[in-house]
Amino acid sequence: MGPQLKPVIAGFIPLLDSAVLVAAAEKGFAEEEGIALKLVRETSWANIRDRIAVGHFDVAHMLAPMPIAASLNLTSLAVPMLAPMVLGLGGNAITASAELWQLMAGHGADPEGDPVSTGKALAAVMMDRMAEGAPKLRFGVVHPFSGHAYELRYWLSAAGIVPDRDIEISVLPPQLMADALAAGQLDGYCVGEPWNTAAILAGTGRMVTYKQAIWPNSPEKVLGVTQSWAESHLETLAALLKAIAKAADWCAAQENTEALAELLSQPEYLSCPVTLCLPALTGEVPFSRAEVLHIGDFLSFSGGVKAAPVPEHGRWFYQQMVRWGQASVSPKDTEVAEKIFSPGLFLQALGLSGASQDNSIRLFDQDGA
Repeated sequence: MGPQLKPVIAGFIPLLDSAVLVAAAEKGFAEEEGIALKLVRETSWANIRDRIAVGHFDVAHMLAPMPIAASLNLTSLAVPMLAPMVLGLGGNAITASAELWQLMAGHGADPEGDPVSTGKALAAVMMDRMAEGAPKLRFGVVHPFSGHAYELRYWLSAAGIVPDRDIEISVLPPQLMADALAAGQLDGYCVGEPWNTAAILAGTGRMVTYKQAIWPNSPEKVLGVTQSWAESHLETLAALLKAIAKAADWCAAQENTEALAELLSQPEYLSCPVTLCLPALTGEVPFSRAEVLHIGDFLSFSGGVKAAPVPEHGRWFYQQMVRWGQASVSPKDTEVAEKIFSPGLFLQALGLSGASQDNSIRLFDQDGA
């Protein structure tokens, strides 16, 4: 590390949407901005949360709702946090076991992942199971305070399924989901890529629906940072945001897709075959071994205005915490959630202050609940 470089330690989970941090470190974007970026792979989101709270990490690849939960003292080792940049849009999917999908298909589930059709089909399967006295289905999510948990719950509820009462929801690290499905420990799960593709290519799972169909262009992961670190390292944070924005633009460029997949597949990052990384990055998404759909915006990166957080998104995540009994209604806490997703730091760092943002929220059932 050169004497002029400022060290920054970033924690990450092995998922495709860690790509912008990996590219910032590996492609020289961080160094160009005077940052010596060190990446540390972690095994669970709980570890990410705890290690940034105690100062092991300066910043982290983080579930979008997690800084809100930490700031509202809803998690262990809670500390006030900020989410100054969105690291990726989309990238999640809901995958069912091959056996469950066959039952859903028998009830008319749309093979292309329409969330209304697939939700109704799952509800019909569950009615059949209740009549037979079969045990509850069990679905996995990566953390209680995650986009995955809220997307899954929203989709289930829209179909008339009551989460926790009608279906069991368990927490498991992303990289274990496909193995848990194959072992019969889960009937389905909501996870980021490439861990849907892992089950699909193994023949044990089938994609049911996906994040872009449930809530298009919604934030998935953010750059998480404690408020205290941000306030005491404003120049370093601004330089880091510029570096990550450049990396995001590099990741978004189609001509870099294969190089990005190769980079992410390395042992120190996702440690998986390149073939698992390519589908979501190219938009050629396997729903089963025999069915591939083109979804160009399945997972997207941006270093421009789209990477700026949106306060309304912070409010929506907080509303889901209230809806599912994780938090109480509070105007003050609503304001905290919105401020965590303030775009100011990002837009100022990139010289985009005053740029207009799309603050709309359009979920598949159009009620925005």
